[in-house]
Amino acid sequence: MAPNEPTLLDVHTTQEAWALFDRLRAARIEEISTGRWRGAELHTGHPLDGVLEASGWYGKQFDGPDRVHPLLFTAGDAVFPIDPRRVPLALAGRVPLSGVRAVRRMLPILRPALRTHTPTARLREVEYRGVTSAAMIYDHLPIIDHFRRADERTLLGVMDMRGMAEPYFFVLHRDVG
Repeated sequence: MAPNEPTLLDVHTTQEAWALFDRLRAARIEEISTGRWRGAELHTGHPLDGVLEASGWYGKQFDGPDRVHPLLFTAGDAVFPIDPRRVPLALAGRVPLSGVRAVRRMLPILRPALRTHTPTARLREVEYRGVTSAAMIYDHLPIIDHFRRADERTLLGVMDMRGMAEPYFFVLHRDVG
């Protein structure tokens, strides 16, 4: 990015997020397809703002283009993948954050029922907003997460989910180690 152009820290609205997303370079599958990525929400006023953080979302795990865990969560010191089909996405943004936090406290108990060992997404190159870039396609849900590269260790993502009126933006930081 050129000096004086807005960065992730300057984004507070959907319009600002789109402006930044459209300026960033494409993310290539081979650059991101291995490793664990720590997630953070990009608060733009979306109804989902705060939900992932309150729920214990950790991020995503890429074990290869066809072996992706799209939802990693934490319970205590454990980081584990959850099958997205077991998450009530239709309730996201409708349940108060206090309710989401209460469910998070129950994750150690719910973990055996939610956990998966099977990858539930894959990476593909997809054209989106005029740029072909890496995208994560969920196996069983109408969701595609499109990625652009903010820097060597940071991705800006946008969730494209059928029926969702506005885009949901998030950031992924590559774990070190």
